[in-house]
Formats: sequence, C-alpha cells, structure tokens
Amino acid sequence: MAKVTFQPMNKTVEAEDGESILEAAHRNHVPLEGACEGSLACSTCHVIVAKAWFDKLEEPSEEEEDVLDEAFGVSFTSRCGCKIMMSPELDGIEVTIPEYSVNMYVDKKG
Repeated sequence: MAKVTFQPMNKTVEAEDGESILEAAHRNHVPLEGACEGSLACSTCHVIVAKAWFDKLEEPSEEEEDVLDEAFGVSFTSRCGCKIMMSPELDGIEVTIPEYSVNMYVDKKG
C-alpha cells in the first residue's frame, strides 16, 4: 500500500499497488468526480501533481493530453487521476483537486 494526499482537503489515504488515484479517491470518499469511470473520456478526474512527484510518473499518452486540453485550470503538472497508477515509488504522492471541473458530456451539450 502507498499513501496519496489530496489537497486542498489535506486528506491522506492508502492506495493499493496498481490502483489508480481515481479509484483510491472513490474508495476513500474523496470528492474526485471521474464521470467516465476511468475510460479517459472526460477530464473530471483532473488533478495537479505536486512538482516533487511529477517526474516520477510515466509520460502521459497523447490521448490523455488531449483530454487535459479540455480541463479547467490545467497546469504543467496536470494529469488525469484515472491514469496515475499507484506503486511503492509513488508512496507519499500529493495531488490537488482543482476547484472546478469540466464534464464534456454535460457542459458542452447544445
């Protein structure tokens, strides 16, 4: 098990190896939306990874980068929580959940 801290609520939870940050959030009642349930079809699980941890992550896919283009408040260290898989190397990672999210299915209808 590895620990992940979610900001701004400063809540630290345990995540199983191979579990995504999104899955760990849902299992521990952290308010990270994930409207597409991890299928990389929305940007509602957008998190901002603390700079100290960002370089320890695998490179994002082009598909993930495209999804993040639709997210609110994207920064250089933004990632989709559904694509960050926990491992012992990420024990202690800290991510910030942005104040707002964009649900492309709901927000862009019309």
